[in-house]
Amino acid sequence: MVDIDYLNFLENILTQNRKEKFLEVLKNRTKHFTVVVEDVFQMHNTSAVMRSCEVFGIQELNIIEQRFGKRIDKEIAMGAQKWVDINTFDSVTNCVDTLKSRGYQIIATTPHEKDCMLEDFEISKPSALFFGTEKDGLSEEILQKADGFLKIPMVGFTESLNISVSAAIIIQNLTTRLRSSNINWQLSEEEILEKRLVWAKNSIKDSKRIEERYYS
Repeated sequence: MVDIDYLNFLENILTQNRKEKFLEVLKNRTKHFTVVVEDVFQMHNTSAVMRSCEVFGIQELNIIEQRFGKRIDKEIAMGAQKWVDINTFDSVTNCVDTLKSRGYQIIATTPHEKDCMLEDFEISKPSALFFGTEKDGLSEEILQKADGFLKIPMVGFTESLNISVSAAIIIQNLTTRLRSSNINWQLSEEEILEKRLVWAKNSIKDSKRIEERYYS
């Protein structure tokens, strides 16, 4: 539960333009779709996916780290890590089980015999969109656990796209369609308050010290 008095205290430190920007951005944020990247070796690709999530309104990015150590490439993310929630998992099973328990269907973004073209994908059900490594794609474990398969239509000789490009195309398409639909896709009032508080803290220098003094 968000402490409204403390939130108001922090937001009074911010400029009016910053507070209005928070509200404007939050109106277009969604958890109806969430994005998952699995063991992406090149960190700048994960950071670029994060940036696409932020730009197109996806609030959460999930990272499965089974084989490679990770760090956020702040230069590529360009500040997106301040506005997107990052969830990390140490195994595919942990990630899939957690997302399924939250009501998401598992969608593997990879060519498959039962795949669905991007423009035909049904957006009504909350979906977790899984993206794999640059070289090997998604693991067999995810393919076995997937509820559906999604691919981008391509008409050239090249059979695949870089993960960050694929993610940007898919996220932009689905979120645009989502905002034009009658689906209840926006954040709840409580989620908006939570994000306002987190974003206010991220925008204020020495926010931890301020919080300690406020509650002392």
